[in-house]
Amino acid sequence: MYCIGNHYRVFCTLMRGGTSKGAILRTIDLPTRSEQRDRLILRLFGSPDQNQIDGLGGGTSLTSKVALVGPSHFSEADISYTFGQVSLDKEVIDYAPTCGNMATAVGLYAVEEGYVEMTEPVTYVRIFNTNIKRIIVAEIPVSGGQVQYEGDFSIAGVPGSSARIMLDFPHSEGAFTGHLLPTGQPTDRIELSYGRSYEVSIIDAANVVVFIKAEDVGLTGCELKEDIDRVNGSIGIIEEIRVAAGRKIGLIDKEQEVSPSSHALPKIVFVASPQDYVTANGHSISRDDCDILARYISMGSLHKAFAVSGAVALAAASKIEGTIPNQALSANASKTSLSIGHPSGLLYVEANIKRAGSGYQVLRSAIGRTARRLMDGYAYIPISVLKRNEVVAQQ
Repeated sequence: MYCIGNHYRVFCTLMRGGTSKGAILRTIDLPTRSEQRDRLILRLFGSPDQNQIDGLGGGTSLTSKVALVGPSHFSEADISYTFGQVSLDKEVIDYAPTCGNMATAVGLYAVEEGYVEMTEPVTYVRIFNTNIKRIIVAEIPVSGGQVQYEGDFSIAGVPGSSARIMLDFPHSEGAFTGHLLPTGQPTDRIELSYGRSYEVSIIDAANVVVFIKAEDVGLTGCELKEDIDRVNGSIGIIEEIRVAAGRKIGLIDKEQEVSPSSHALPKIVFVASPQDYVTANGHSISRDDCDILARYISMGSLHKAFAVSGAVALAAASKIEGTIPNQALSANASKTSLSIGHPSGLLYVEANIKRAGSGYQVLRSAIGRTARRLMDGYAYIPISVLKRNEVVAQQ
């Protein structure tokens, strides 16, 4: 990081990974103290501001993401990756959750930046994700000594097609709580302050996700964003359930004031059995083409597609008898894969779960993604963000 006139200049790579877009920053280029680093990143994104008009953020939770990367200190990994969800309306970066979509971008970045030796036809990138303290494996297609960008693989929520990148989350169970089922039960009963209770399944795989039945909160599972907005109180009830579940397993302190932007975990998803529905792009999805309908809530709003880490948790939950996702599964669902119907289309996940003593292990949970480098350059941060006498990292 350099001081140029009245600005700091920080090298930045903008990348799309899956249905997310964010900035990849090298840890060597950032202040060493976390509070200084976060002030710089918030200013880089233009937060707090819902539009992020004075920064690189895109004004949505899907485009307000940061990946901090550097060499891994572990011999089992090629690169270290820390994910941060940059708040739109608060001076907060949440490092509690992870993001599989941005992990896809990090895998591609690692190959192109030489963190791992390129091999054909697939280069396996072992990413140590500091958020969950697990290794994620990105399988990057390579041809003719170069990353293969062109291909016929497409994902819902991203126009066009390109080469497929498989992202595997082996042994992702218990990333935050130590157990795939944090409470030890496939379902639990959550009671809200006004006395009504809801059945939930809490799953810890890649991220901690709370699953509820769509019908329990007055929904069908086919909703798009505008549909949910029309159902009075549904988002409020969903948020109350999320917070109550988080407190039940100790992720949220009982005395803390909580909002969707201040506490990204746990995530929450409502599910339903397969039905015919129409996507946000107007495409018709047949009930015969999906195994389950699911809607993922991110920072208080409906996700335009479906989060990768959420799909890992959903795939795991669907294979455990008695969970809410398992109850909603199609009778014809495969034992090793899952087709998720979400607002933008379908998401395919491969899953292999096995019993291990009184719990479960995730042997494989792999998702097909695409990614692309969009831009390299320098981001300029006013020097007023950091005091002149504070020591910052120098390249």
